[in-house]
Amino acid sequence: MIKEQATIKITTNTQPKINQIDWDNIPFGKVFTDHMLVMDYHDGKWQTPEIMPFGPIPMHPAMSAIHYGQAIFEGMKAFRRDNDDVVLFRPEMNAKRFAESCERLCIPPIDEALFVELINRLVDIDREWVPRKEGYSLYIRPVIFATDEAIGVKPSESYKFIVFLCPVGAYYSQAVSVKVEEYYTRAAIGGVGRAKAAGNYASALYPALLSQKEGYNQLLWTDAKEHKYFEESGTMNICFVVDGKLLTPSEDEDTILRGTTKRTIVDVAEKWGFPVEERKITVEEIIKAAEEGRLQEAFGAGTAATIASIAKINFRGKDFNLPAITSDFFSQKVKNYLDDLKKGKLEDTDNWCKII
Repeated sequence: MIKEQATIKITTNTQPKINQIDWDNIPFGKVFTDHMLVMDYHDGKWQTPEIMPFGPIPMHPAMSAIHYGQAIFEGMKAFRRDNDDVVLFRPEMNAKRFAESCERLCIPPIDEALFVELINRLVDIDREWVPRKEGYSLYIRPVIFATDEAIGVKPSESYKFIVFLCPVGAYYSQAVSVKVEEYYTRAAIGGVGRAKAAGNYASALYPALLSQKEGYNQLLWTDAKEHKYFEESGTMNICFVVDGKLLTPSEDEDTILRGTTKRTIVDVAEKWGFPVEERKITVEEIIKAAEEGRLQEAFGAGTAATIASIAKINFRGKDFNLPAITSDFFSQKVKNYLDDLKKGKLEDTDNWCKII
């Protein structure tokens, strides 16, 4: 059965900027493509989506999102292959998480298949913006926020869904240093830690800033109740390799964001027969492993960085330096594997790459 395409109003940009871009100097998240997709929700339903020239949007001073925080987003990437195909990587997982985030914040969800189709259509229009440069990609940012023009603490009755695109290079240019956070909290049980809510990132800014002033790139977040268990690393999921085994916090708790990259890393490890444990990971066991030289690797996993290797962990004022990164590391092998898969250099037996 052939699926009928969604009706989309398209207004093309008559003043494209693509020829003005210095592809060798693209700051992350500050260069935007020629178009964006906008879809409004009112009268109890999502309206006809529109692809239009990228630009500012009007905002009422009483708009619900800036007062009561009903806002969620996603992060995805499109990649260009040597044969000029453009692909998305496991977009259905982002669509599912987006819908779950909507539900948690009382936002009307977007049909998951429609979500993927709209992103396909937008990327296709701006496909020349997908970089051809090695190590670069097109970052995709879908976002929904409440737009009621009234003061009052209740779910909004109107929303705006926007998708815009940014050509980007590497998020981190080298291995990072991190500090174990034992006072501030990213998320608590029963909260919105599993949702990709804008407020989660706002609350993390101040403690992250404090750690940066001490010379660390990011934090290793611990649980809110006891600060005994690892949860995430900055804005990424966290993984450790101890004694030849991949350890990563279980996603059973609703404090941890279910990451596409982390899930994929676990899937690949299991496919390769690399031992994996998804469970509660204590700070004590990781620090002990570092002291005894058994902590072989630590890395963050997320869309922006894919894999961010950790060079140093600070715990209660003491730095633990990790082994120098080599091509034999599990994290580097899986990163190279995923890069080759996205580029079409390997057979995609799991059908993870979706050609636009």
